[in-house]
Amino acid sequence: MSNKAIAGDDDQVDFRLRTIFISDIHLGTKGCQAEVLLDFLKHCNAETYYLVGDIVDGWRLKKSWYWPQSHNDVVQKLLRKARKGSRIIYVPGNHDEFLRSYFDLSFGDVEVKNNPIHETADGKRLLVVHGDQYDNVMLYSRWLAFLGDSAYEMLLKLNQPINKVRRFFGLSHWSLSQFLKLKVKNAVNFISCFETVVAADAAHKHVDGVVCGHIHHAEIRDIDGLTYCNDGDWVESCTALVEHMDGKLEIMHWLDHYNQRLLELRAAA
Repeated sequence: MSNKAIAGDDDQVDFRLRTIFISDIHLGTKGCQAEVLLDFLKHCNAETYYLVGDIVDGWRLKKSWYWPQSHNDVVQKLLRKARKGSRIIYVPGNHDEFLRSYFDLSFGDVEVKNNPIHETADGKRLLVVHGDQYDNVMLYSRWLAFLGDSAYEMLLKLNQPINKVRRFFGLSHWSLSQFLKLKVKNAVNFISCFETVVAADAAHKHVDGVVCGHIHHAEIRDIDGLTYCNDGDWVESCTALVEHMDGKLEIMHWLDHYNQRLLELRAAA
């Protein structure tokens, strides 16, 4: 079954939302699940989209060029939404840090912003940051960050044959790197420390909450009275943070929707 049967040009909007926050798409890498993201953008529409960093992977593209049609389709889909009236705000991350030279400029109706504050429908003020500025590895050991990026890419390559076998047996996508990250004690401690530091800095800025990405771990939780939100990624978990019209925040795990639709299409074929 072709993915085009799912991610076609004609949108079939199932979810009308006030705001969508997505990050860590990593366009330009083989690990990017662009087809799943296209399906999400087809079935979800919002008044405002925040692109919370690492949308394009400049690190990987510097090493070798990889840009299939599906990655171009993601860019075109977002630009089409902007032309139809949605607001697109781009908050660069460490993998697309070249855009940090263009804060407060607009490109094709896409606004590049430095840590903007989003106000929800129910009046909460949320600081929007990518999150790499809170990562000690990024701040003090950039060579180690690049090494970690290479190891991460290797895990994603190992994941591909595993998931081919799983798809053959009708099983859902499974992430080896995410599994290892959550099983290794130091990685779990890093995530916990990262979340605490991000929330503490947001509290100092006198906001009600924070939205970030960077660590590929989607979550909404309360930290000392402040709402911490991580919108996840489109390499492993395929998640987005969404704001409903009443201001309610929710993590959408889109692989579940995508796999269910694939099964239904295959059954109908």
